[in-house]
Amino acid sequence: MVHFWNKFIFIVSFLVCSVALAGTIKGTVKYNGEVPNAKLIHMDADPICYAVNKGNTHVPALVLGDGNTLGNVVVFIKSGLSQTNYPAPSQEAVITQAGCNYSPHISVIMAGQKVKFLNPDGTLHNVHAMCQVNPEFNAAMPDFRKEMEVTFSKPEEMFPIRCDVHPWMQAWLAVMPHPFFAVTGQDGQFEIKNVPDGTYQIEAWHEKLGVQTGAVTIKDGTVQSLDFTFSQPK
Repeated sequence: MVHFWNKFIFIVSFLVCSVALAGTIKGTVKYNGEVPNAKLIHMDADPICYAVNKGNTHVPALVLGDGNTLGNVVVFIKSGLSQTNYPAPSQEAVITQAGCNYSPHISVIMAGQKVKFLNPDGTLHNVHAMCQVNPEFNAAMPDFRKEMEVTFSKPEEMFPIRCDVHPWMQAWLAVMPHPFFAVTGQDGQFEIKNVPDGTYQIEAWHEKLGVQTGAVTIKDGTVQSLDFTFSQPK
């Protein structure tokens, strides 16, 4: 019994120390340059979409906050991880088509994690996932089909999800092999927690502004800062 408790205490102590020493990567993403006019979406073709949005709306491609902080940027560990067998979360991700727009506009999940698509609009949508690694699918969601669940089993970089009924509807999805990623909000901030010691290449991706990379080294549970600035393409 004494041997059992000594072993139990050792395991608990090891786990506590491992969590305590896990590092954090944090930073802010900003936009530099002239802010282009947002493209107008004409929703007149579907009276339900037009009514839900109370008129026309704009493409959410460039989401800016105070000081030109940049939202909808995916920041993740591109390389440097030694472990590869990270379990997928049991909690499903949710993408809704409310208002004839995908929300969230940018989603990141882990391989093997379930994604639930919702259709609360009372009109026909279809989910066209334009994958390259995972099987591509195009599934109709009539007004009576309120939800659909899909599992993406293989890691895959960003790919578009579109609605062929409403051509303005587009979202982006990435399937990661690990949990070390974040998506910036309008304040441009990101935080990636529980990062093990190591030197990593970090990638920041934006659907219109491209990709930027940086490098950080985590040692003894440190917090490392890494900022990115995207500029308008020439």
